[in-house]
Amino acid sequence: MQHSRLLTVLTAGLVAAGLTIVCAPNASASSGSEARGAVFVQTDDLAHNSVIAYDRGADGRLTRTGTYATGGAGAVLTGAVVDPLASQGSLTLDLDHRLLFAVNGGSDTITVFGVNGSRLERRQILSSQGDLPVSVSVEGNLVYVLNARGGGSITGYRIDGRLVEPIANSTRALNLVPNANPEFLQAPSQVAITPDGDAVVVATKTHGTLMVFPLNHGKPASSPVVTSSGAVPFALSFDRSGSLLVVDASGLASSYKVGHSGSLALISQVGPTGQAAACWSVVIDGTLYAANAGSNSISSFGDRRSQLSIKATVAATTGAGPIDMAASRNGRFVYQLTGGSGQVDEYVRGSNGSLTKIGSVDTGLGAAAGKPIEGIAAS
Repeated sequence: MQHSRLLTVLTAGLVAAGLTIVCAPNASASSGSEARGAVFVQTDDLAHNSVIAYDRGADGRLTRTGTYATGGAGAVLTGAVVDPLASQGSLTLDLDHRLLFAVNGGSDTITVFGVNGSRLERRQILSSQGDLPVSVSVEGNLVYVLNARGGGSITGYRIDGRLVEPIANSTRALNLVPNANPEFLQAPSQVAITPDGDAVVVATKTHGTLMVFPLNHGKPASSPVVTSSGAVPFALSFDRSGSLLVVDASGLASSYKVGHSGSLALISQVGPTGQAAACWSVVIDGTLYAANAGSNSISSFGDRRSQLSIKATVAATTGAGPIDMAASRNGRFVYQLTGGSGQVDEYVRGSNGSLTKIGSVDTGLGAAAGKPIEGIAAS
């Protein structure tokens, strides 16, 4: 699909609502036995960025418990309305270390919170070592941030006890050359560390590539291995076997084996689903879900040993402009943040991967309210 055609598809779905759409992405969820948990939503406020905290009841429904300032400012990429950072992973929860990472795009910083249930304690504000951070990935003790402007860059950090420390000489430029698309489509969308900690992957949207930096003791190679991947590769996640799952805004889903050298070998590809602007994803127990901002829907894909298949082109309907998704750690519940209507839609997940809506909570934010909203994470 040509980029001009894709831009038309991306923007068409929300015209009736008077909104311009943008695409972005989220992480995988693991099984567990927890009955209760928490959900966090980032405001991306341009003056005072904050995180809204919710208790998750045993039935999956959310109750707001507080708001925590990040100490930084949010940002909006030029042309973006529904998803101001045009990214996935702007709010990332590290359950192993009980840490929450939030990007401050307007301050070029990352805030690190300690997590206790739905309560947050601000511990650190770190430089992102670049211009406009939009995505954070955590694997083991490694943390990587993606900066969107200036051609894009990544920077690494290491978790050492209660502190997160920058990895010396870990910043790498992506050197993305501006194209004819608006900034929100030009900018890279997500950074993701492979489950084995051996590589960092970046999705570049309308540049149509995946960049893989092999890691040596946490430090990236001097230059990436670049692989062409669809029209607008947007959302990255990993399945149980460690395969890379990529959701493209055109409605395609692909799986790749990541080689030690940074090469990507295509395993399978399915779609398109016929839904518009498939840009955010989460994988749970053999099912990959993708949010479609232009169709106000969620699609589902089966993942059997990294062989993908379409389960349901419309597994669920959502509020206006669905963007970031998150799943509870026990895999029972899925939460969909809507950048248009500014709500969090709550779904219970069936044993076959089906989604049943059980409610929604209104954040008072979103494009309809004239206020940004970006990023969701769940435990």
